[in-house]
Amino acid sequence: MQDMEFQQLESKPTNGEGEIKLDLLMDLQLPVSIELGRTSLKIKEVLELQRGTVIELDKRVGEALDIIVNGKKMAEGEVVVIDKQFGIRVTDIADAKERIKNFGQ
Repeated sequence: MQDMEFQQLESKPTNGEGEIKLDLLMDLQLPVSIELGRTSLKIKEVLELQRGTVIELDKRVGEALDIIVNGKKMAEGEVVVIDKQFGIRVTDIADAKERIKNFGQ
């Protein structure tokens, strides 16, 4: 049997603070969702849902909505209406180091 040889991988240069440059990742698309709130329902309650059912959430009117990127909370925002469509205005965002850390988890 012949031994396999693998090329040595080179590490990316850092910016002096120990962070790896992310230039290669900048064009990747990530799923973004906006969370109005959460609740917990029994299976029976889920099966009884029908058009017109109101589900009470854990947030109050006017509270910031969570902006979730790739499954991690990255920011908060508020609902806006633009030409009859909903949007969200970012009101608070995690600092850059925290956002990068969350991508690695």
